[in-house]
Amino acid sequence: MRKNFVLIMVCMVMTFTNSCKNGTYSKNNNQNKLMMEASTKKTEPVLGLGTPVTANFTGEAWLQYLSGQPEYECNVYNVTFAPGTRNYWHSHTIGQILLCTEGIGYYQEKGKPARRLQPGDVVNIPANTIHWHGAAPDSRFTHIGITPRVSENNTEWMGEVTDEEYSEAISTFAQETPKNEKDTDRIELCKKNYTTLFGGEALTGQGSDPEMMDILQKFIFGDIFRTGNLDMKTCEMITCITLTAMQTLPQLKAHAGAALNAGVTPVELRELVYLCAPFIGFPKTLNALGTINEVFKERGIALPLESQETVKEEERFEKGKEIQHALYGEKMKEALKTLPAGMNDTLPRLLTEMCFGDFYTRSGLDIKTRELLSLCILATLGAERQIESHAQGNLKAGNNKETLIAAMIQCLPYIGFPLALNAIHIIKDIE
Repeated sequence: MRKNFVLIMVCMVMTFTNSCKNGTYSKNNNQNKLMMEASTKKTEPVLGLGTPVTANFTGEAWLQYLSGQPEYECNVYNVTFAPGTRNYWHSHTIGQILLCTEGIGYYQEKGKPARRLQPGDVVNIPANTIHWHGAAPDSRFTHIGITPRVSENNTEWMGEVTDEEYSEAISTFAQETPKNEKDTDRIELCKKNYTTLFGGEALTGQGSDPEMMDILQKFIFGDIFRTGNLDMKTCEMITCITLTAMQTLPQLKAHAGAALNAGVTPVELRELVYLCAPFIGFPKTLNALGTINEVFKERGIALPLESQETVKEEERFEKGKEIQHALYGEKMKEALKTLPAGMNDTLPRLLTEMCFGDFYTRSGLDIKTRELLSLCILATLGAERQIESHAQGNLKAGNNKETLIAAMIQCLPYIGFPLALNAIHIIKDIE
């Protein structure tokens, strides 16, 4: 199936290039329909993700070679860009052809305005033209690249596209989109968000329970995603930590892939799972780690990830206490002072050393993010007494009530209205 798809696409391009000038863009409705029909609900692109590439890219990208028969003098490959990823400025001595298959991306030639790319767009890149291409900030992007006359078609790399150049290039298009998309039709928004996160198509009407899936997808990716002030990356981090606390591992695996597609780094994803240990215990945390490690292996991400430890064994208590005291003062020690002799000192120390010394001191996530995610764990567990304490800690860490309530709304589809509303009532009443 995949080989037939590639052959069809290559034939279409060769016919196209015989009748079009270099540097033009076109959209073929039949081709776009073919692309959409080929989409799946998997987190991988229709032609596979391939292996990670780092040289000459800013951000995460993956390369999958599709065809490179010497007698054809033509290389065909699939490139997938994580949100915000782009390649460096470069040129080709003969030129290149791009077939855009999934997500939203951009193409820019040096000194010219950028062009927004969608599935079905074809880009004919002229010879010796300095350019870059990559993903939109909020969307994964995939294209097929076709390099003709490979024996004489050299690529020259000319340095990275800076954040300033990238932001300026896409700024015109960003201004065309409502900032929070609150006015976007929820079905349209659902389809856009689902494709960005999972690479497939929402609301297909297929499966054994299509009505439930339609209700679920419209509610989560339409209604919930347009409520509050959270970006997609934060929403997916909250979803992953909620699913970890619930131990719904099949859903965690799907959303771990979606989180990576939304711009969450592997280290951030691992750190949010690590953060669960003081709240749900080590066995459940290890279950979740096993699940996200499967996703890492499927993506070609080498394990183990780099260490994020920042404290020595003898520093655990003091470093942990610095963080704990800034957020909570001596509340825990006061609450446990009536325990039997010995335990009233030991238990507060264990909490300080383990929760704050072992986990909050780690790099990969800042304190503000850790506090927000911790609150989501507590809401999932229904731990109302701790919700109040951590809501106050969140305010001290720099989060405001609007963000805290938006986070509870993001938890709502997974934990249900009662737990989410209980947490929201506690948050709105804190000083």
